[in-house]
Amino acid sequence: MRIVIVGGHGQIARQLGRLTAEHGHEVVGLIRTPEQGPDLEADGVQWQLLDLEDTSLEEMTERVTGADAVVFAAGGGGDGNVERKETVDKNGAILLADAAVAAGVRRYVMVSAMGTEDADPDSDEVFQVYLRAKQAADDYVRSQDALDWTVVKPGRLTDDVGTLDPGSVTRGDVAHVIAEVLESDNTIGDTFDLVAGDDSIRDAVGRL
Repeated sequence: MRIVIVGGHGQIARQLGRLTAEHGHEVVGLIRTPEQGPDLEADGVQWQLLDLEDTSLEEMTERVTGADAVVFAAGGGGDGNVERKETVDKNGAILLADAAVAAGVRRYVMVSAMGTEDADPDSDEVFQVYLRAKQAADDYVRSQDALDWTVVKPGRLTDDVGTLDPGSVTRGDVAHVIAEVLESDNTIGDTFDLVAGDDSIRDAVGRL
């Protein structure tokens, strides 16, 4: 399988890239700067340059043409920049959906967030803007009949091996779940929250 990961240098994306490459898939990470390239090469992942905030539908379509699946794992960052929630988290995901449709790539996996449906529609607080942007992107992806989509909505992300917080999940577990989702047709058309639990990832995904 050829998998294109948008936001390929992110923490979840890099773990996903390593994992899927180790499983024998051809993985391409789309990244913003060439300085990020050697990290992906060390992970066994190919890379191509693409700035989500400065590209066209034609350029994005060219990057995903020939892929069997695309994964949107990009994010506007945690620096409080409200504008990037729209330009990256929302518009970037929509652009990828349009490009996938144009290129004939059906499989689309979206890394979203828990709580988007409860976002305050009137708040200017950065996290609420982020949740609204994610919800709009999710809705758009799910509206595309030409896509076999899955929307994965992790809880609070951690780097811990384990946690006692029932609303959290490690980035490593998110990567493993996405890798399993890419192999599992039963997840097509599903939106699900993702938090830590006792079940194996394969069993949990298999029950969706």
